[in-house]
Amino acid sequence: MSKIVLVTGGARSGKSRFAEELAEEFPPQRGYLATSEARDDEMAARISRHRARRGDGWVTVEEPIDVTVALRANDGLFSVTLVDCITLWISNILFKEGAEAVLPRVAELAASFPTLATPLVIVTNEVGMGIVPEHPLARTFRDLAGEANEMLAAKAGEVYVTISGLPLKLKG
Repeated sequence: MSKIVLVTGGARSGKSRFAEELAEEFPPQRGYLATSEARDDEMAARISRHRARRGDGWVTVEEPIDVTVALRANDGLFSVTLVDCITLWISNILFKEGAEAVLPRVAELAASFPTLATPLVIVTNEVGMGIVPEHPLARTFRDLAGEANEMLAAKAGEVYVTISGLPLKLKG
């Protein structure tokens, strides 16, 4: 099994930057599997900033739904693959396929870990530390994200949480 690292944290906690630093311990070419879609100007600008920060030595693969398929298709092509991010992936599945499709896809991803040759660094958001959301869809998302993070953390060899830009190793 390849090395699997999960990096979680709240919004703007430094998790993506830390995950990139972990991935940059591997030589180029590094893979970046992006689950986001630029649906508005703000998101397009955010994606542009992330790409500029990474610079050369990275190849971006965009896949909003079929993450496991994309990882398998690109396995062995990169020294490491960074997946950013699981919670956007969950949102994509939730809106395109429904809540019942989310956890089976996460289980499929977690089950693929032992078959992958390429090390993975996976970014996800910790969304369960606040108040219970008022809206049912928000509660569904929070619950799915929490269960997904548990599933992935159980299978990862290392797990970090970032708070205020500082990483804390939880596992490994």
